[in-house]
Amino acid sequence: MTQIAFIGLGNMGGGMCRNLVEAGHDVRAFDLNAEAVAKAVTHGASAAESLAEAVKDAEAVVTMLPAGKHVKSVYLDQDGILSAAKPGAVLLDCSTIAVEDARDTAQAAIEAGFLMVDAPVSGGTAAADAGTLTFMVGGSEEAFNAAKPVLEVMGQKIVHAGASGNGQVAKIANNMLLGISMIGTAEAFNLAESLGLDAQTFFDISSTASGQCWSMTSYCPAPGPVEAAPSNRDYQPGFAVDMMLKDLRLAADAANGADVASPLGGMAEQIYAAMSEAGQGGLDFSGVILSLKQEQ
Repeated sequence: MTQIAFIGLGNMGGGMCRNLVEAGHDVRAFDLNAEAVAKAVTHGASAAESLAEAVKDAEAVVTMLPAGKHVKSVYLDQDGILSAAKPGAVLLDCSTIAVEDARDTAQAAIEAGFLMVDAPVSGGTAAADAGTLTFMVGGSEEAFNAAKPVLEVMGQKIVHAGASGNGQVAKIANNMLLGISMIGTAEAFNLAESLGLDAQTFFDISSTASGQCWSMTSYCPAPGPVEAAPSNRDYQPGFAVDMMLKDLRLAADAANGADVASPLGGMAEQIYAAMSEAGQGGLDFSGVILSLKQEQ
């Protein structure tokens, strides 16, 4: 049994924390949302009154936070993790943040004598609850090996992507591709429907033809063909539009900083930004099929 601090109990973090508890670990949970902490306690975690209390005796610290500013504050502030955690603890940040924020935080952790990985996730809330997430991990080989036993409880696939920050590189590049492919898949279903081909028939053809992709076969934006997809539950997330938009903006910033062309990524960002501005930010991102229909 390992003593673990879990910081950030949102839609993803709650399920991840629960899986650590169910695996037999002693988990101390902290979040600014008291209801989220109370829910974690019902699943067997213990509540911490402060960040410092959560991490003081932990052998591993897991953070799952909304943005880079939150990560840097939680780790780097005067009363943050780097000042409160015990020597030798391994630090795992599972948030999706800017590459440079991840690298800056990891460098500060290393200078303070800690092992740290950035380990953003893929799979959404269902995978977080089921413990079947994919983790893309940046950090030294030593840090990766120290973090892996904790990650394996929460995920099904653990991939070492290289040096600090490379987990974030993999995540934002993957989600840029996902955002683009979902829009293309939605456009294709809308076109097929408008020309008289029903969604199931088009799915049966394209899912085994050259147009096959994850956005079609696992997360189909058209209701019907994939029973577990959000399209069959009124586009309740899942992975919300606003979360996809966040990742597309991180990808755009990274591409601009690296002087890399990403025109389709930019177009995807614009499309999801329009959905968010129209009050659809809480829909699953596959709901872009509805937004595209409205433009016809």
